[in-house]
Amino acid sequence: MKKPLLITIIILILVLALPFIKFVRWSFQEKKPIDVVILDKTVPTLERLNHKSLTWILNNSRFVKKEKKSSYSYKKDYYGFAPTRPLKDRGNTKKEYHVSEMLELPERVDAIYFADTYGVFFNDWYVGVNKSRRSRKIYGGLNNTDYLLVNEMKNRNKLIILEYNTLDYPTPAFESYRTQEKLGITFTGWSGKYFSSLDTTARNFPVWMTSMYRKENNKPWTFTKPGIVLLSEKNIIVLEEGTHLRDALPYILTDEANCEKFGVPASVAFDKWFDIIDPMDGNVISKFSLGTTALGDTLLSGKMLSNSFPAVTQDSSTRRIYYFSGDFANNEVDFCTSRLKGFNGIKGLSYSDKPADTRRFFWLYYKPLVNAIFSDYYATLKSE
Repeated sequence: MKKPLLITIIILILVLALPFIKFVRWSFQEKKPIDVVILDKTVPTLERLNHKSLTWILNNSRFVKKEKKSSYSYKKDYYGFAPTRPLKDRGNTKKEYHVSEMLELPERVDAIYFADTYGVFFNDWYVGVNKSRRSRKIYGGLNNTDYLLVNEMKNRNKLIILEYNTLDYPTPAFESYRTQEKLGITFTGWSGKYFSSLDTTARNFPVWMTSMYRKENNKPWTFTKPGIVLLSEKNIIVLEEGTHLRDALPYILTDEANCEKFGVPASVAFDKWFDIIDPMDGNVISKFSLGTTALGDTLLSGKMLSNSFPAVTQDSSTRRIYYFSGDFANNEVDFCTSRLKGFNGIKGLSYSDKPADTRRFFWLYYKPLVNAIFSDYYATLKSE
């Protein structure tokens, strides 16, 4: 056999053997039984992106369901909206817990994670509808039963994690207010997102924002560069790179102590939706930072806002209640790789060293953060 061919065969064997070894190591890894209620009301596709990466982390870290010690399925193990096949028929089911279960369920489960309560809207669900415009809700929003579950879990001192938009539209104001009280935070009413282009001709650009801007400012939308749009019920702020921002991308910053505790980097770029909260007396683990110019700061201060606000908040008493102020669980991942022990993506392929690479968020921030929270909580459950 020629030497180049032999070398190629050896390399191929090594490439195939490594994932197999990681799978075997994952299979024999100690299972950690913990029952988690995952809620996702925003599931317009079979991909289930708004909680898929959360389930990936639970599987990769070998957290399993208590009853059969089986891994979590992103397709089945969640409450909320569920499309049915074939998707073209637009069929769906809704798996929900009920008021009658609000004593048994919180007693039985160990943790809840509300990944997304926004819901499914007409233009997200039906093919051929203009997705850039607002439409009526089909299903979604935090309801009274969701609030009762949060309340009962808090009364039992269990792990509670809620994400961005749980407190905003389409959640009714009363349910939002009661839930904020339980979390120990206050929602300011503002949310925002980074856009790689503010040009209205960009694909899937939410053009309804332009009419909102014209109505408030009495002038046309002329923005075309990258930027950040901040929204409240009746107000809009547009921050454009070069004028209001030095760098359009928001960054999540974490101090040294929390970097060490949760295994996250000091800085990571974030390009998804976020909301702005007041942490009250809570611990701020990480914060969002916007790279504003003096003009940008002026726009923000005019609406009583700052260029820095909480990204992850933890209650200061039980330290078992977390609010993630961003759309953290919405990440595209290959689910089969969750069964490879210690898999942290492939550097250079999954993400790069570039600070502005937003793919770094899942691998370097969200994955270690969630794993640290659940691992610490599981350790306390074992010792109690």
